[in-house]
Amino acid sequence: MNPHSFLQTHSRAIRIWHWAFFSFMSATLIVVLLASTIFRTRDNIPLVQEQLQQKGIVVNPDQARAVAHEFNDKLWDLHRLIGFVLSGLLLSRLLIEIYQPREERFNYRLKKALGFRSPIPIEQIENRHFLGVKYTYLIFYALILLMALTGLILAFEDAPYLKEIHQPAKQIHSLLQYLIYAFIVIHLFGVIRADLGRHKGLVSGMIHGEKIS
Repeated sequence: MNPHSFLQTHSRAIRIWHWAFFSFMSATLIVVLLASTIFRTRDNIPLVQEQLQQKGIVVNPDQARAVAHEFNDKLWDLHRLIGFVLSGLLLSRLLIEIYQPREERFNYRLKKALGFRSPIPIEQIENRHFLGVKYTYLIFYALILLMALTGLILAFEDAPYLKEIHQPAKQIHSLLQYLIYAFIVIHLFGVIRADLGRHKGLVSGMIHGEKIS
């Protein structure tokens, strides 16, 4: 098998991990989107005042802010819980890599592609494409790892030894989200394009685990 082929077998552990990670990642992105838009505290202060006023209750902006902020806090608490799950999944991915069959390991397939030589131009091009995708995954894993570490720093912000790095961690965490958003969009576009093009069966292979020739 040429190592540039994306139609590879996937163990059950990898498939379960992939879809679990996709589900929780999607969930946390939705939560962040809601917390940053519809349930944004300062945008809901006038709404709280208006709704209470209709009930004959008059509150000042600070009181209305306390109510609006509570809903926003609940979303960020949910985001924190999902972050713990994603951190656990990230650790489990490392364990899967260690214990799954050698020929299905990420590093084995990467090394195989690095050592592949062919006099056929199209195979050279496809192998470079394969390597480019794999290196992109490595960058993604690095971003997710850094995202998880900074998220854990923010989650345990009350720990005295973390207070000094809280603000830098917050800034990095905020910046990383946009890089991860970009990767997800590019990944989805690339997978759909590949599945509709030369690599038919790519998506079903991640569902059923079977290699499609």
